[in-house]
Amino acid sequence: MTAYVYDDTILVVDSGLMFPEEEMLGVDIVIPDITFLEENSDKIAAILLTHGHEDHIGALPYVLRRIDVPVWGTKLTLGFVNNKLSEHKLSATSRLNEYSPGDNLEFGPFKVEVVGVSHSIPGAVGLLLRTPVGLVAHTGDFKFDQSPVDGNLTDFGLLAKAGVEGVQVLMCDVTNVEKPGFTTSESSVGQSFDGIFAGAPGRILVASFASNIHRVQQVYNIASKYSKKVVVIGRSMAANCKIAEDLGYLHVPINTRASVNDLENLPHDQVVVMTTGSQGEPLSALSKMAQEEHKHIKIQPGDTVIISASAIPGNENLVYRTINRLFKHGAQVLYEPFTKVHTSGHGSRDDIRLMINLLRPKYVIPVHGEQRHIAKFQELARGMGYSDTNIIKLSIGDVLEVEEDSAEITGSVQSGSVMVDGIGVGDVEDFVLRDRMHLSQDGIVICVVGLDVVSGDLLSGPDVFSRGFAVEEAVDEWLDEAKDLIIAKLDEFEATDYKESLDEIKTAIRKAVGKLFYEKTRRRPVIVPIIMEI
Repeated sequence: MTAYVYDDTILVVDSGLMFPEEEMLGVDIVIPDITFLEENSDKIAAILLTHGHEDHIGALPYVLRRIDVPVWGTKLTLGFVNNKLSEHKLSATSRLNEYSPGDNLEFGPFKVEVVGVSHSIPGAVGLLLRTPVGLVAHTGDFKFDQSPVDGNLTDFGLLAKAGVEGVQVLMCDVTNVEKPGFTTSESSVGQSFDGIFAGAPGRILVASFASNIHRVQQVYNIASKYSKKVVVIGRSMAANCKIAEDLGYLHVPINTRASVNDLENLPHDQVVVMTTGSQGEPLSALSKMAQEEHKHIKIQPGDTVIISASAIPGNENLVYRTINRLFKHGAQVLYEPFTKVHTSGHGSRDDIRLMINLLRPKYVIPVHGEQRHIAKFQELARGMGYSDTNIIKLSIGDVLEVEEDSAEITGSVQSGSVMVDGIGVGDVEDFVLRDRMHLSQDGIVICVVGLDVVSGDLLSGPDVFSRGFAVEEAVDEWLDEAKDLIIAKLDEFEATDYKESLDEIKTAIRKAVGKLFYEKTRRRPVIVPIIMEI
């Protein structure tokens, strides 16, 4: 998410989410902290979307609950957004506005030109923002695909024209800056699929991102060529395919569509299953098949499974676990880098160089990458003649102030990550994650005592039991020692002080029992004292 500000007008570009990192136990998704936007909500003219991937639109339901602003995007992007808002029971009709490549829009001092770009999803665009202090080019996710599946090339003409006009700042996608050359065309994946489909002895299962409509289109086309039927499995895959088909982005050849109910009556060599689960997600259709938990499909010898995606950093273990299980069931599994069954939607080093050379910006800013990508982009830009003062590295929350003859970081606004856990938004703080990590590593010991807080008499307990710490039969002796310790700690307090000293009593129990178990096991379980006041 990027906010462009001029005087009293703010334009927001994209509103994405990210998936939780390893240490974010129990967290579902992570969205941006939009405090700055909330504080300036009366100044926001619009949210402009570059394309329909989750890392660009996923936070919208949460953002639009807090700020009521118009949203602009291409037809397919808005189709996905509309579906997402409906799932969150939010009204979308009045907020969504469609633009197309080549359109020109005006928001106060901003004049915006929409530029079509190639990516792994139809309807992707970049934005040219003309301001009183110069032109800003925001690439969105892009590559220069010379033979795109839908025939829509990145618009060289508009980009070159902007370069002649003069670009002050380029905000450039650098996700694939580590990879040499140009990113291969999406059509090359279709050529690989053709060879696989021609020789596969049984069922073919293709796992891909649910939003990769170009990949789905190629599967349909090649299945039709070899007289095979395509069954779409997975809630998000089915939903996205329906939206894309309804909006004219996906074309299903005649006699190629089949349903799950048709599977029993179709010969295996005529079946192609298009499914989710390319990232090994535990609840995805492919993962359930690999674990023999899917109610319609059991993996068996003769099946060919194509993992048509590269593993997102952090997902490698999940992906390889799924692949191992598929092999165990006798399937032939084809995956990167051993078989060419995937290509990226992001430009590699030469794509990025070409973008810079077409636009010839004064200042270049790497976006949409991790620290290593930003460092590699800095190297690339230096090699193209840019000085360090003209290569600007931004961190989340930085305020970059751009004038006609300068660009410098002048401060920051409140920013960061907001964690979504179930229906809770922002109620999972760092200390909660630390507790979850602690619980996952060492378990919990609960100490329950019933006290007469007037007389100080011990009316029940102490009862001590554990979860996730050790088998209770193995620690019975230690649990008995813990009970004796608790009684000893209670005796240290005067009966008249019990009512006022409950917190101190809990702390004393926690420390004493924690010390005991550390001495016995060298583990530090979470100790939870519970005092029932009777």
